[in-house]
Amino acid sequence: MNRAILNAIFLSCLAITACKKKQPPVNPEVPVNLIKLQSKNVLYFDNYPSTTAALSQVALLPQVQGAITGIFFTEGTNVRKGQKLYEIDQRIYLDNYDAAVANAKVAEGNLVQAQQDADRYEYLNKYNAVAKQQYDHAIITLENAKSSVKAAEQTVKTAKTNLTYSIVTAPFDGTIGFSQVKLGNVVTPGSTVLNTISTVDPVAVDFIVNEKQLPHFEKLQDGKKNVDSLFTILLPDNSLYPYTGKISVIDRAVDSQTGSIRVRLVFPNPKNLLRVGMSCVVRVHNQENTPQMILPSKAVVEQMGEYFVFMAKDSMINDKTGPDTTKKIKALVAAQKKVMVGQTIGPNVIIKSGLTPGSRIVTDGVQLLHDGSQITTANKVAPAQGKGSK
Repeated sequence: MNRAILNAIFLSCLAITACKKKQPPVNPEVPVNLIKLQSKNVLYFDNYPSTTAALSQVALLPQVQGAITGIFFTEGTNVRKGQKLYEIDQRIYLDNYDAAVANAKVAEGNLVQAQQDADRYEYLNKYNAVAKQQYDHAIITLENAKSSVKAAEQTVKTAKTNLTYSIVTAPFDGTIGFSQVKLGNVVTPGSTVLNTISTVDPVAVDFIVNEKQLPHFEKLQDGKKNVDSLFTILLPDNSLYPYTGKISVIDRAVDSQTGSIRVRLVFPNPKNLLRVGMSCVVRVHNQENTPQMILPSKAVVEQMGEYFVFMAKDSMINDKTGPDTTKKIKALVAAQKKVMVGQTIGPNVIIKSGLTPGSRIVTDGVQLLHDGSQITTANKVAPAQGKGSK
């Protein structure tokens, strides 16, 4: 019985010893790659989401009522100023014009007759050969005849204007869209939209900037700043538009709710590559001429909207050489630093603040680190992400 107890105790000791041998070291060194942070001049662009817009755009509305009797353009093509686009049934307006012209001729005839009567009665009145009342009536009839002629002339002008409005022409050179009416449709003045015309060359590109950037763009607009950069845009397929633009308008006021303001650029569009309403990216060549701190983007860790890097620094740590012996040794540890990042340039990112040139920054293995982790550069290949010591 005593032998069995002793055997059990012996096996338990062996198991405990085996388990202790499998335990990993307390502070394993994490192999990393380091880079020395340097400042250098960089060329980069500030990117802004943008939308193309027409400098001039108008919805065509009829000025007279009637049925569409003619359409004289091809949808989606360029039209010239004054080009005939639509015809509204002219018959009633032509009849009204002819009637107005005829009435004007009658009024002119009545004026001639009234003038002759007035001249005759004026002569007789000099010799008291006519009643005063007849003379007064003749003068009044003459004035009424003159007024009738003026009214008839205005009626002719109105009838002619309505007749002219029955032909809808292009107000300026531009591109016309899909027709909103077909032959035979009856249109109403001021409410029925016939079509839309917009200018195509040049084209506006609108984007939004923060109010803090407003002084910079105002200097660019006023020419008070030496501009050796260009405004360019990336098309929806991410290709670079071949023409450069310039600032045309900065909006009159800042949006009090968002703290932003709209800026408008103008780009030439001779090949009609830009269409109204396209989504583009405006690239503004940054004018910063001081050296910038650059780091690989993979060295930066984002946590809850904040950005951090791990900086390598030398530190003295406790090292146990025996069960009851401890000594100080020099080791390399990772210190977490909060940074402010700027523009992304390819695989790199600009560091605006939080670091100083010359700092040693961890570029590989950051996923396995925490503040104070021991690191080593002996193994130049960082460990696989997500794997730890067994």
